[in-house]
Amino acid sequence: MQIILVSRTKKVPKTWNLADRRLRYRLMGAAAAAILGCAALGGAVAMVVASPHDRALAEIRQLRQQVQQQNEQLAGVRKDAQRDVDALAVKLGQLQAQSTRLNALGERLTQVGKLDDGEFNFDEQPAVGGVEDTTDSGYSLPQNLDTSINQLADQFDSQQAQLTALQSLLLDAKIESNLKPTGMPVEGYISSYFGGRPDPFSGHSAYHTGLDISAPKGTPVHAVAEGMVTYAGDRTGYGEVIEIDHGNGYMTRYAHNSKLEVRPGQRVHVGDVVSEAGSTGRSTGSHVHFEVWYKGRVVNPLAFVKNHR
Repeated sequence: MQIILVSRTKKVPKTWNLADRRLRYRLMGAAAAAILGCAALGGAVAMVVASPHDRALAEIRQLRQQVQQQNEQLAGVRKDAQRDVDALAVKLGQLQAQSTRLNALGERLTQVGKLDDGEFNFDEQPAVGGVEDTTDSGYSLPQNLDTSINQLADQFDSQQAQLTALQSLLLDAKIESNLKPTGMPVEGYISSYFGGRPDPFSGHSAYHTGLDISAPKGTPVHAVAEGMVTYAGDRTGYGEVIEIDHGNGYMTRYAHNSKLEVRPGQRVHVGDVVSEAGSTGRSTGSHVHFEVWYKGRVVNPLAFVKNHR
């Protein structure tokens, strides 16, 4: 069997002999290729028709992967947050221990300052007030931890306020104590007390306005309170004398000195050496005549000496 292909042009006709085996193989290959092409075309058409559903499935699978990744990231964040919360809890415990020590310190200071019971109660917060703040915070800790931290912050504020007031009170008390005559101005024994006594020269009844403290010549005489030297020089009967104004109505006088160590207008502190003991003026021997004046009146220095002891 032969197939003759005749062209419209003047070309020579082509003849295919189907009895030729090679030709049959070629035709069969061409037919198979055509069939496969049709099948591929049909599959492509089917994919185009079914693509919305498949795309949706693909997007779902992608979203699931993203969710899984976010869950893993969230687990890491939770782990880090828990570690931070644990660290905060440890720090909170340390702060609470410090707060307890502050309470103990405040109570000891109250006792040292000899304050009235209940005047500084470190177990209670001082009375405070103010308008309500309704501003919400954008971040919040776990409720228990947040509450503990807020309570501790309030406790620290309370302690700070009370310790500040206590410090001010003790400082004022210290200043007042430094300005009040306290103690002996010189080492020695009291040879004559304040009040009525026989005059050492005439034997007549006389009024002694201070304490006579026996001490060897040259013994340092100390200021018994902080103040300003108002007089340093000789006075009739007193000999070489030092007078110190301490404020709050107090003035002290140190008489019969052999040497003066300070000058008028000089500020002295408790314990400063102001003179040396001697026997100048109306005196029978080396000693220090010590007077205390309060609001223009001479008072018994023995009360201030005993208060020091």
